[in-house]
Amino acid sequence: MSKTKEPGKHATRLSHAGRDPGRFQGFVNTPIYRGSTVLYPTFDSLLADDQEYSYGRLGTPTVRALQDALAEMEGGHATLLTPSGLSAITTTILSFVSAGDHILVSDSVYRPTRRFCDTVLKRLGVTATYYDPVIGGGIAELLEERTKLVFTESPGSQTFEMQDIPAISEVAHAAGAEVIMDNTWATPLYFKPFDHGVDVVVHAATKYIVGHADAMLGVITMNEAAAAPVAKTHDILGLCPGPEDVYLALRGLRTLDVRLQRHQETGLALAEWLAHRPEVSRVIHPARPDHPGHALWQRDFTGASGLFAVVLNPASRQALSAMLDGLSLFGMGYSWGGYESLILPVDPRGYRSATVWESEGPTLRIHAGLEDIEDLKADLEAGFQRLHETG
Repeated sequence: MSKTKEPGKHATRLSHAGRDPGRFQGFVNTPIYRGSTVLYPTFDSLLADDQEYSYGRLGTPTVRALQDALAEMEGGHATLLTPSGLSAITTTILSFVSAGDHILVSDSVYRPTRRFCDTVLKRLGVTATYYDPVIGGGIAELLEERTKLVFTESPGSQTFEMQDIPAISEVAHAAGAEVIMDNTWATPLYFKPFDHGVDVVVHAATKYIVGHADAMLGVITMNEAAAAPVAKTHDILGLCPGPEDVYLALRGLRTLDVRLQRHQETGLALAEWLAHRPEVSRVIHPARPDHPGHALWQRDFTGASGLFAVVLNPASRQALSAMLDGLSLFGMGYSWGGYESLILPVDPRGYRSATVWESEGPTLRIHAGLEDIEDLKADLEAGFQRLHETG
């Protein structure tokens, strides 16, 4: 553990959480531990299983360092790591459901989460009902006696609807259901789910926690009551991330505060600039006053990340292709949260069931990276010029 005992500010805690140089000959960073077998010194020790570490799959000092740091930053009881954000989501859901159970899932949820619910869970006899993400306390009308959990994601990572997490948590708990939240967009710095009634928090640490687009990792942080069932499922499923990925997440965590400040600043500036472009019909960013969920963001969140969306005015496929193909700083690719800017066409119409997504033209999801804002504007401006020229 770190020597720092006082809570401190985010930047200070991120620099020290989970570190103990005294255990590692004074080296600032916890080393990468690679291994499966851990030897016991005696037969009695083996039978007693009295060591801190017993097998590589069950944890190493590298894994423990990141788990301790994230549990501290999130304000949770304990943290577990998985090989990806999706595996963190699926493990958490499986920890609370059995055949015949029912769950509620936000209609704006990460698409692979929906795919898991509609395939694996359905095959196992678990029913998923999708709800309007802005329903708030009205979700009480959808809760059933067999509802075991409510899965939230605020804002949604494509269309950025804000959810009233405290209201949802209150009615869900009254009905005996757990509340799970995907907090990848805000990170532990800009939203504190446990302070708003959430029982389990998941992250695709692949995104902002790693921060450099070079590792896959998932995080599950639980309150005390949820820790045992999640840990049991995590163990049974045999989940363990690669040691290098864990080390890269530890490295990324140390700079999360300064990176997020830059992502937020650039994202908001870019959103403001785009809002005044003639090619743009509307900007979808929770931290902007014109966002329908801005009041919730302002009430519950302390910052914004660099991910948002814009809806263009009607444009042909050829014109959109000309705009996007020629971009030099904005890459087209999945994921987000790295140092690099990304742009991705999205069309949620095919995977909504409780709500209808309507857009005036193509929708583009943008991740504002760490490049200079003027260079990013110039890249997009040249893209808009190609859009006009193609017609």
